[in-house]
Amino acid sequence: MTIDSLEKLLIHEMKDLYSAESQIEEALPKMEEAASHDDLKAAFREHLEETKTHKQRLEQIFADLKYAPTGEKCEGCAGLIEEGEEIIEEIEKGEVRDAGLIGAAQRVEHYEMAGYGTVIAFARKLGHHTIADTLTLTLEEEGKTDRSLSRLAEKVINFQAMEVA
Repeated sequence: MTIDSLEKLLIHEMKDLYSAESQIEEALPKMEEAASHDDLKAAFREHLEETKTHKQRLEQIFADLKYAPTGEKCEGCAGLIEEGEEIIEEIEKGEVRDAGLIGAAQRVEHYEMAGYGTVIAFARKLGHHTIADTLTLTLEEEGKTDRSLSRLAEKVINFQAMEVA
């Protein structure tokens, strides 16, 4: 598809987000397994369920617009996930790895939030207010996950990681 209009750019960017959500859906169980703190494991489990919902929302939007959600690979998300995999490979399981996993997860969240903010702006400009409202729910959930990870890091995990000798 030649991207020669804001509408086509919206579709392209949503396909990119769909790819990102698919990659995240695959990565979260690995992150949960790699984490040691029970609250962090639970946060990854919860976000996996949210990610499935995010994908379903995108699938519904694509169906309404009569486009397939596939066809793009989100290279940015792939790179961020690869960095998270490096943390798993290079740091022994424990508090320091947990701190690194939170950082990796938050980089992914921020990437997603930027993407969702962009497509919401495009959708609103194009008059797709229902789509924008639906995507805003996802953006809000991504922000909530980010804040939850920050609280876990700042109140527990980072203190525990500091105590590792």
